[in-house]
Amino acid sequence: MDIHGLKNTAQRLMADDKGLLAMDESLGTCNKRFEALGIPQTEEYRRKYRQLIVTTPQLEESISGAILFDETVYQKTEDGVSFLSLLEHKGIITGIKVDQGAVPLAAFPDEKITEGLDGLRQRLESYYALGIRFAKWRAVIKIDEDIPTKACIKANALTLARYATLCQEIGLVPVVEPEVLMDGDHTLERCAEVTQDVLKEVFNELYEQRVCLEGMILKPNMVVPGLNCKIQQKAEDIAEATISCFLKVIPAAVGGIAFLSGGQSYELASERLNMMHLRFGPVMPWPLSFSFSRAIQQPALDIWKGEDQNIATAQKMLAYRASCNSAARRAEYSQATGLKSI
Repeated sequence: MDIHGLKNTAQRLMADDKGLLAMDESLGTCNKRFEALGIPQTEEYRRKYRQLIVTTPQLEESISGAILFDETVYQKTEDGVSFLSLLEHKGIITGIKVDQGAVPLAAFPDEKITEGLDGLRQRLESYYALGIRFAKWRAVIKIDEDIPTKACIKANALTLARYATLCQEIGLVPVVEPEVLMDGDHTLERCAEVTQDVLKEVFNELYEQRVCLEGMILKPNMVVPGLNCKIQQKAEDIAEATISCFLKVIPAAVGGIAFLSGGQSYELASERLNMMHLRFGPVMPWPLSFSFSRAIQQPALDIWKGEDQNIATAQKMLAYRASCNSAARRAEYSQATGLKSI
């Protein structure tokens, strides 16, 4: 295991107030978003959309790494240039989603386990040979009256740890994503309780599986109330709950933290990240960044709508939303800035 190389890659991904762009939507998710906007749900239109992203001017000023889906790894521009080459030229490190999705957890109704460990070592070796230097695995934890169970949390934590170990063996920085879902009417306090339990178990398993913490990145949810909760706290409360939780259970050695947006609006995701840096910047022992998908991409996708004449404007919006989150890392984001028109 190349510990020095892993640490170096993790540091580069977290450096200079930049963040990760998660452009790893599955075929089903991507097609669903296309359908909502009347965009043809074909491989060619998915390629055109990914081309729009990777050719966006100034994207590298805010984005240090891009998480790809397997289909995207092998795609090229209309001129025959591979997306991997384009990103490398921009100085953006390429990553890859390697889990194969969440499925029902046997004997535990309404809970899920993520699959994909079978054959993972070989897949990771192939991706590494292509120049990819980090990977991502997502586990999903749902909050309801009697869940999550300890068994579900433990099963997903162990799977995340095994994935992370395999990544580091090959030389890939693992992005470990235990997502406590926003779906439901649970309170902020309940989310904090579950998130703490999940992260505690995840790091117990990472330690047991001998994962180098300095050579990994955690991709957690923010501590927020459920989408249907009657009480929706302000950014100050979200920041307090999230950082308080993290300081209790996330070791200082971790290479970095990059939030998922998890269904938050792009304005709220940026505002809350900004507040965490504004209030807790001096006390956080780890780099605190972003790994957003919809919170960066959706405004650009809404503009593009599959039409070539909209590409330039969509790219400006994409670069702009990425820059808003970079500003949030510096505690310089404001709602007025975030609502700037393109």
